[in-house]
Amino acid sequence: MKELTTLHELFLDELKDLYSAEKQLLKALPRMIKKASSSELSDGLQKHLGQTQEHVKRLEQSFAELSVPARAKKCKGMEGLIEEGEEILEHEGDPDVIDAGIIAAAQKVEHYEIASYGTAVAHAKTMGHDTVQRLLQSTLDEEYEADKKLTAVAEGFINRLATAGSDEMDEEDRPAAGKSRTKRDSRADEMRADSAR
Repeated sequence: MKELTTLHELFLDELKDLYSAEKQLLKALPRMIKKASSSELSDGLQKHLGQTQEHVKRLEQSFAELSVPARAKKCKGMEGLIEEGEEILEHEGDPDVIDAGIIAAAQKVEHYEIASYGTAVAHAKTMGHDTVQRLLQSTLDEEYEADKKLTAVAEGFINRLATAGSDEMDEEDRPAAGKSRTKRDSRADEMRADSAR
């Protein structure tokens, strides 16, 4: 087992872990997007996929700034969170309940990333790696924003649609995941409007 003797070594280890986490997420997000029924959720996840690609680039810039090769160390934390999320994606049933599960899984990932990037930013600051600190802070800010948007979608209408369940919706009005919705979308719009008041 490798010995850690300096904060710099720990920091590089953290960056390698984050690099692995972001790359794992790049593979997982398209599956979540495909399974999401809500267009708002799907669009939000699609936007975060683009941001995740930028997160990978920022980490590569950080490695270059530190004059070390960009290498990943398997992030077991992200691996476990993605496995949990995959369990949700394997379910069939009420699309709104599955969307609520996707949001829960995505927020677990966001909270993990917020904790990890927060620590990395603090370590970069302590060691005076100003450029790397700014790069990591940009990603941390986007992770916070993604988490807020997921909360807004969940609290705005998904959780209430999931609570209402299929009892309030005729079978012909409940399309398969990823298909367009009419009455459901109208109901979601009404719920969003109610919560905005």
